[in-house]
Amino acid sequence: MTPATDETCDDFLGGRVRLLQPANGYRAGIDPVLLAAAVGASSGQNVLELGCGAGAASLCLHARVSGLSFVGVEVQAEYASLARRNAQANGATMQVVEADLRNLPADIKAQRFDHVIANPPYFKREKSTAAQDAGRDVALGGDTPLEAWVDVAARRLAPKGYLTMIQKADRLPDLICAISGRLGSMRVLPVQSRIGRPAGLVILQARKAGRADFVLHAPLVMHEGARHERDAESYTLQISAILRKAAAIAWR
Repeated sequence: MTPATDETCDDFLGGRVRLLQPANGYRAGIDPVLLAAAVGASSGQNVLELGCGAGAASLCLHARVSGLSFVGVEVQAEYASLARRNAQANGATMQVVEADLRNLPADIKAQRFDHVIANPPYFKREKSTAAQDAGRDVALGGDTPLEAWVDVAARRLAPKGYLTMIQKADRLPDLICAISGRLGSMRVLPVQSRIGRPAGLVILQARKAGRADFVLHAPLVMHEGARHERDAESYTLQISAILRKAAAIAWR
């Protein structure tokens, strides 16, 4: 993969995924890797990613589980183009649709998916300051309400299909309210930077027509120790396996 002058080529999952990204603007980090690790997909299933960006989450899931087919929806033309190029370069069967998720093409609306995944913007538009870079602004703030992300996901899920999302912890109440009455079997995995710190992120999973009780799981801890003590990587063994070896998150 040869990046253009305004792009970079970055390795994910220990080089299992190579991703072209804008040199400036929104760039995928750890969050889409965690999202992909939380999806319990099986070969032969299909996956819809809402707001796929350059394709990081879908391609990380592809690297872990073979035989999946993907549809990515991305509103920004630059990122949709990158996702197509990245999917081809990484050997993924992935259709990328440039569209607002609230106005999906008819052929996507006609499909049902075993899994829908999403990493919606973390900040409420009315409470955030717009970023100077347009791509970064849409990725972090956007103007699509969280309820719309959940509604579209729920409509696209096949019976017994799963929605998996990653979101800021302080928006968990909004996410639960949006999902309640649409999907069931909700479970939440808090993500802490270190032991004793408040969770900064949550991974939430829910199932269409699910009837299991709500479950709040023990936190997933990112770093060893109570504080940063040296200038070196300090990921826990579990996180290191997820980030470097494409390990799955075990929901327990």
